[in-house]
Amino acid sequence: MTPHDEDGYTIDVDPDRIDVDRVHHWLSTDAYWALGREREIVERAIRGSLNFGVYDANGEQVAYARVITDSVTFAWLCDVYVDRRHRGVGIGRRLVAAVRDHLASYKIRRIVLATYDAHSLYAEAGFAPLADPQNWMALIGEG
Repeated sequence: MTPHDEDGYTIDVDPDRIDVDRVHHWLSTDAYWALGREREIVERAIRGSLNFGVYDANGEQVAYARVITDSVTFAWLCDVYVDRRHRGVGIGRRLVAAVRDHLASYKIRRIVLATYDAHSLYAEAGFAPLADPQNWMALIGEG
């Protein structure tokens, strides 16, 4: 998606580059929203999503995000994760901006996400609280 930046990181949407073992480890052991998530669930989620990987100069995956979308009207940004060893250098900010910019060409009407603790990061990319959250509903499943 982007060539190596001056700091050696690149963002790519090639699903074949995703390190499923690494993403599963990150999500199931360190992401508060996915603790204990089974590998098979992670694999199915990756297969059914638009995936964004961030890679260092050696090609090692250092961050991940996925988007669930119909590519026309709606997208859900989720599972945004930056490896702890690579935090604090703006990777998350660049990843979210890359997702936003990639989806801009689709002319999607609404891109949503949920976050417990990263509101300012997403706000920098243009996300804002829902204007009418009382209009939104959810059906919570067992998975």
